[in-house]
Amino acid sequence: MPPSTTSVGKPRLVAGRLALDFANTASSAHSLTWEEFVAFLADTQVITQDRAGRLRSLIISEPLAVDSVMAKILRLRESQLAIFSAVARKKNFPTDWTRPINEILRITEGHDELVQQGDTWRLQFIAREDGLEWLLAAIARSAAELLVAGPDAPIRRCANPKCRLFFYDDSRTRRRRWCSMAVCGNRHKVATFLGRQRQ
Repeated sequence: MPPSTTSVGKPRLVAGRLALDFANTASSAHSLTWEEFVAFLADTQVITQDRAGRLRSLIISEPLAVDSVMAKILRLRESQLAIFSAVARKKNFPTDWTRPINEILRITEGHDELVQQGDTWRLQFIAREDGLEWLLAAIARSAAELLVAGPDAPIRRCANPKCRLFFYDDSRTRRRRWCSMAVCGNRHKVATFLGRQRQ
């Protein structure tokens, strides 16, 4: 099982930011499918489960539209992978790497809207819904917000060499090392303990 998935095959949503979780979908051994992309959007609550059901059927009813948007989905993910890898290493990257993000932002204009969550309110971006590119709007916006934070944005990669998922380090000390203490952090502790026992 690849380190980026749970036992049921869904990606682990550990990054703390939508764009980083989306980039983390690339750590599996195969390319992203339409079904997996729609499931990712539903799991991250970008779309409802009801809408996910309707979108899944497009692979049959509108295969050309799905193929077209899948090319943009994969291009956006590759762009984010390269950018976040550079940012995590505190390296500069070429401006043209942001082109796929800007292309999506350009064609998916929308508006902010107040949305109630229990007793609190939050501001949510509502994308315009022409074509299927709107499905990428929240991901592109999340990536743009991370890049606007500048070179000190706390984008990290898991210290586990078999994992290397991205995460947003919002810990108090900014020294978080693991995508998840429950998974990679715990594995490291167990390995360290067993190493001491053998000695």
